[in-house]
Amino acid sequence: MNGGANGIARRDFLAGMAALGTGALISRHEAEAQMATAQPHRIDVHHHHTPPPYVAAITAKNVPGPVRDWTPEKSLADMDKAGVATALTSITTPAMRFLDDPGARKLARECNDYTAKLVADSKGRFGMFAVMPMPYVEGTLHEIGYALDTLKADGIALLTSYGDKWLGDPAFTPVMEELNRRRAVVYTHPTTANCCGNLIPDVPESVIEWGTDTTRTIASLVFSGAAARFRDAKFIFSHGGGTLPFLTERFVRLALVNKNLAARVPNGVEAELKRFYYDTAQAAHPYALASLTRLIPVSQIVFGTDFPYRTAIDHVKGLTEYGFSAGDLQAIDRDNALRLMPKLRA
Repeated sequence: MNGGANGIARRDFLAGMAALGTGALISRHEAEAQMATAQPHRIDVHHHHTPPPYVAAITAKNVPGPVRDWTPEKSLADMDKAGVATALTSITTPAMRFLDDPGARKLARECNDYTAKLVADSKGRFGMFAVMPMPYVEGTLHEIGYALDTLKADGIALLTSYGDKWLGDPAFTPVMEELNRRRAVVYTHPTTANCCGNLIPDVPESVIEWGTDTTRTIASLVFSGAAARFRDAKFIFSHGGGTLPFLTERFVRLALVNKNLAARVPNGVEAELKRFYYDTAQAAHPYALASLTRLIPVSQIVFGTDFPYRTAIDHVKGLTEYGFSAGDLQAIDRDNALRLMPKLRA
């Protein structure tokens, strides 16, 4: 935003953020009112939707988890409360994992066609991370081409694991090669691997396992050598990287003591970790941000909300209260995502 009315809007917005940062001086209702009148500018890279074909499929198979009563209007209402200009939609876990190969191909295509129409009709309010029929590699290669070439998707959505394989597994090398060739943005969302369901009574996998599975897939990509080989694919990892920031020293030491692994990470572990992108969904609090911001520069953090499981305004409030400068907030809220997906400027 430059000069004139836009410059005034930006100054008004930053003033509103400064006021919000005082916390005790403003109520949540007042904060939401300020957000709603601010110039919408944020780009939410972690925003879930459930297209009608997907609702029908998970209902027929009695698959628990994904929200069934999502509507575009509910998304827009949450976005408008927090100054979110554009939300990149994605289907959450289990994505297509519950289907066989033909079923996964069919449903992925139906969901992507629905989402492309949603994007076209929304006049810039929605973007698209296309769902894939993973773990089926051939079908996924076809859908990557259709999603990026025909539907003009903003990126490709993958889960962190499929059964007992993570993204660096050799079985997925053709997919990684294609994403790298296309310089694609690859948004990843955690799921529950075969190893790790129902481990602790009364504690859902989303509380512990999903953050851990994000870390497992990062380890898979780094220590398999995939991260070094496929440097043109641009990965976004959910929830501030899960448990990665806390475990980084162990990753670095592993490469130092294991020469076979070190050869697969010629630029060093930290160099790979620092070039990935990490979203703020359910990580917009000091416990996560303190560690994440010591590991990576602000340039690698992108705004995410995990809607409809959390609200956008929760994350705006958390990021503001953490104490980022106005410039850093602008980078997290918008500019870093624009660097990844320049067409969103329009």
